[in-house]
Amino acid sequence: MAFRNAPQSAPLAAKRAALYLRVSTGRQAAGDVSLPSQRDLTHRYCEGQGWIVTEEFIEPGASATDDRRPVFQRMLEQARDPNRRFDVICVHSFSRFYRNGAEMELTIRQLRKCGVDVVSVTQPTGDDPSQNLMRQIIGIFDEYTSRENGKNVTRAMRESAKQGFWNGATPPLGYRIVEAERRGSTIKKRLEVDPVEAELVRLIFRLYSEGDGVSGPLGVKDTTKWLNVRGYRTRRGATFGVGPVHVMLTNRCYATGKWPYGVRNSRTGQRHDPASIVEIDVPAILPLELFERVQARLACNNPRVTPPRVVNGPTLLTGLAVCASCGAGMTRTGTRRRDRNYSYYSCAGCQQKGKSVCKGRHMPMEKLDDLVIANVKERLFTPDRLAVILEGLVERQGAKDRAVEGRRAALQVELDARQDKLTRLYRAIEEGVIDLDEEIKDRVKSLKTERDIAQASLDRIACQIASSAAITPERIEAFSALVCEKIDSADVQGRKAYLRSVISYVGVDDEKVRIVGDKATLAAIIAGQKTQADNARGFVRKWRAQGESNPCFRRERA
Repeated sequence: MAFRNAPQSAPLAAKRAALYLRVSTGRQAAGDVSLPSQRDLTHRYCEGQGWIVTEEFIEPGASATDDRRPVFQRMLEQARDPNRRFDVICVHSFSRFYRNGAEMELTIRQLRKCGVDVVSVTQPTGDDPSQNLMRQIIGIFDEYTSRENGKNVTRAMRESAKQGFWNGATPPLGYRIVEAERRGSTIKKRLEVDPVEAELVRLIFRLYSEGDGVSGPLGVKDTTKWLNVRGYRTRRGATFGVGPVHVMLTNRCYATGKWPYGVRNSRTGQRHDPASIVEIDVPAILPLELFERVQARLACNNPRVTPPRVVNGPTLLTGLAVCASCGAGMTRTGTRRRDRNYSYYSCAGCQQKGKSVCKGRHMPMEKLDDLVIANVKERLFTPDRLAVILEGLVERQGAKDRAVEGRRAALQVELDARQDKLTRLYRAIEEGVIDLDEEIKDRVKSLKTERDIAQASLDRIACQIASSAAITPERIEAFSALVCEKIDSADVQGRKAYLRSVISYVGVDDEKVRIVGDKATLAAIIAGQKTQADNARGFVRKWRAQGESNPCFRRERA
């Protein structure tokens, strides 16, 4: 009886494996210790199993508490592809794959449906129910460990902030990180003022509050354009944007010297309990008075507070002129008679709601504009009144000069340092020590920008010192004439900006027009007439003193 040989079964093809290697921080990746160790162990494990390593997915500096990891997402996308190049994802431990128990289990089950297994070198598990349970327990324990470590790190960083140290975030423009002290291998850091960048911060605030000397105060967008046109750049060499400039203008640490640490959760963006916020002491760059003036103008120009037509419209007293009877704004109206156009300020309450709300009143636009401008010039910018106002300025000039001298010395040191670095770079290029590649070109360009900013700041300080001559009656009279000329000849936006800085509102009545200023502004401008605290309500926009306490701001309607 003849026997035939049984057919031999074809050998099983070796599994293809992809390695997923991850560390949590960029510092760990730069240390180049953990990643090579993970690669070595996973490679040896795959060789022991007879698997062929076809892919490596390396994630340097990404947390595994969620799936917001670009390399991880690319790996999952390839795993779902029918033409994938691997059948197994091999990790050193499940904590490298995920530190969220529920998300890890869901992802592993989805991958199994696609025919891809996830295997841990140090925590081997199988497919039976008890081993699945063990894997889930490992995932939950990894999540707990991650959360506990995060809580301890947060507590340590908050304690470091309480001691006044900087915890490593990118400092705002105008500051730089310096070493404060060493505690073993740990380097504690603080912020100090960067003289070059600080001058750029002062320039931005001055442009917004005062202008560039040619026009009136600039808006946020115009300030951004001014900086970009003249070649100013951010710390990274990029052009300025409206958003970053607005963030700078609202950053209180520039004036208060207090940086709030722990305001938001860096991962979710949610605000923390205000009681847990720590304020770190940093050197102030700006005087508080300038910062508050900028905040007042930002609030005034906010479209949610003040309509854009009030700020940018062509009507001089829009937003200032109000009806004395109902408090509504005086809006622009007009009529045409005998081929001529006539413009008026009219009560908006009467125009929009009828005479049952307010009987209404009208006043020729040109007449009210001239009346307000004439009285502001007459009452505020006479030489006698300016002389009294400038007395306080002279008293503060001494302290300011000392601060300016300190800034000039620091800027000169920074200018010399930048020039020395440029000189050494040029010498190295000429001698062939380094090649003039794109990286060197960017570095040279950055140093030139910093040098030019320092030089421009020094020139500006020199002009300020040269112009701070003694205040004489002749100078005061010339200044008075110049200001009055600017008020008469400036464009509408410049005149509006000035009027809004000294006037709260203009009350238009049938018998008189009352010009009312802010309490603090009036106290500073109307020298010799002290405002009694019990005669005014503070923190109220539409304030006016009781009785006739401010006769200089009252003018009978002609």
